[in-house]
Amino acid sequence: MKIATVFSGIGAFEWALHRLSINYEIAFACDTGEREIEYDLEKERQVIKGLKGPKEKREYVERLYASKTRQTNFVQISYLKNYGQKLIDGNFFQDVRLLDGTDFSGQIDILVGGSPCQSFSSVGFQGGLEDTRGTLFYEYARLVDEIKPRIFIFENVRNILTHDNGRTWEVIENVFASLGYKYKFEILNASDYGVPQTRRRLFLVAYRDGELPFEFPPKGRNLNFTMKDFSENNCAIGHFTFDKEGDLKIERVPGNPDPKYILTPKLFRYVMKSGTRNFYSKPEINKDIARTVLKTMGNRHRAGVDNYLSFDGTQNLGSVRMLTEREAHRLMGFTDDYQIVVSRAQGYKQAGNSIVVDVLMAIIKEMIKAKVI
Repeated sequence: MKIATVFSGIGAFEWALHRLSINYEIAFACDTGEREIEYDLEKERQVIKGLKGPKEKREYVERLYASKTRQTNFVQISYLKNYGQKLIDGNFFQDVRLLDGTDFSGQIDILVGGSPCQSFSSVGFQGGLEDTRGTLFYEYARLVDEIKPRIFIFENVRNILTHDNGRTWEVIENVFASLGYKYKFEILNASDYGVPQTRRRLFLVAYRDGELPFEFPPKGRNLNFTMKDFSENNCAIGHFTFDKEGDLKIERVPGNPDPKYILTPKLFRYVMKSGTRNFYSKPEINKDIARTVLKTMGNRHRAGVDNYLSFDGTQNLGSVRMLTEREAHRLMGFTDDYQIVVSRAQGYKQAGNSIVVDVLMAIIKEMIKAKVI
């Protein structure tokens, strides 16, 4: 199976295939690593049109970024470390806006990605794909149109359904339909699929070849683990694995996280505050089901917005700690054979930006059952 991903992050779909032991290769991946540069889009697109093949185009954009920023693409570092052997010709692209999908036309089985979706200027659906020009959703839809994958999976925040009074979703739906795809969408929560985290996201699955013989996976799977089960205290690094079916497997081998994760007295008092006049959240430690893992969790939020743990039978000063980067990755479904090769701050950011692997696994299993893959 040949796949491609945009807004690729740390490869949740790729890790889902890995856990399911499905053989695949990656035609390309694309992610800026949250770096932003300024350039003349139309001018650069014209230059790229005159270049030959994906390698020459990829290298041109890499030089463009190198000339305008010294920031490192840490997402690329993580991605190549974990999936480099699966990536054809080193095709990791820096910028979805400068990615030429025609180089991969008719070659992709499944295209996966989401995109930030700003409000569209038009009300309703008038100009098709052109309604979305100037947004990153336009780039995603453009690539679908150019590549024409058999299947694509689009993921986004659940609030996209009500964004701009529903007009944003109206345009998105109509664009996908106008490109010749049948699709279904559903809001899925990670805690319904084996991961103790409240994380609701919208998933859309689209099929090019006629009606879509696919149903989303049933909700309410038994949740066999708590957030503490995912901790390094209860499962040392290297012992959070998966079985032959791909399901999570925890070996109860005690570990010893670095004391640096314990909250300082000042931070403990800050976290345990009940909030401010305009914001209230009851502080809770040791929740069975984690709150949504955020990319900003390394910043240490007030009032229990982040997930905190305690293991001495109390929730007192000196016993409460934040999640480690490894635990954050576990709560996204990345088993311990996933290699974290970036800094602590980047590790949190990359985990919080990801899709939950187990939700994608449930979708893939239903696609296999429906014989669309």
